[in-house]
Amino acid sequence: MSSVRGPLSAVLLVLACLLVPLGAVSTWSRYEIGDADNYVATMAPLASDPAVRSAVADAVTDAVMEEIDVGPLQGTVRAFVRDAVGSFSETAAYKTAWNAANRAAHDAVQRALRDSSDGEVTIDLAPITQRIKQQLSDDGVPFASKIPVKHTEVTVMRSADPGWLREVFRLLQAAGLWLPVAAVVLAVAGVLLAVRRRRAAIAVALGAVLAGAVLAVAVAVTRGLTLDDLPADVSRGAVG
Repeated sequence: MSSVRGPLSAVLLVLACLLVPLGAVSTWSRYEIGDADNYVATMAPLASDPAVRSAVADAVTDAVMEEIDVGPLQGTVRAFVRDAVGSFSETAAYKTAWNAANRAAHDAVQRALRDSSDGEVTIDLAPITQRIKQQLSDDGVPFASKIPVKHTEVTVMRSADPGWLREVFRLLQAAGLWLPVAAVVLAVAGVLLAVRRRRAAIAVALGAVLAGAVLAVAVAVTRGLTLDDLPADVSRGAVG
């Protein structure tokens, strides 16, 4: 009987370890990316990141300056608008507008990860532009009331990945919490079937740690490759 239990236990423990990184990704994709509230909560801290604030300020300033012409004062006005946007990005109102923009972008993120068509996921900065327009108007800037609030978009994701990656993501998102639950069940079953349970428990714990480390390395490598592939005009700091 022990001759059967040993190999069967080993197989179950190996499967449990293999499911650890998959379970982490499936849980993340289902409950972090798939849920709008969790997605917004994850993106919210980026509003305070200096690189992101700078990228948003540049985008909004460019959009505003495209709509006004003050002749030789263009450079001075640009600097004034840039400072105003920078100051606004430190306020609670900016964070509220940022969260609203990300909530609106959530469905686009889902479509980019699920659909087979290529495209970009963008965050619409129009709510922030509207706030800046109001702030400039309150400060008595003459041209402020005439600034049209157009859609100013910052690209956060390009969905040009191979189709099989989207298929894998769909499967992981559908699996959700079932994969980590399956990993736990397999680990417990493997330990109970083992002839030497203490050794089996230690082995599966070490295997889970190793699997987690492999996932961390994969994320780090993928992040590096993504940043290296950015166009020259895209802020590496903000994307990072």
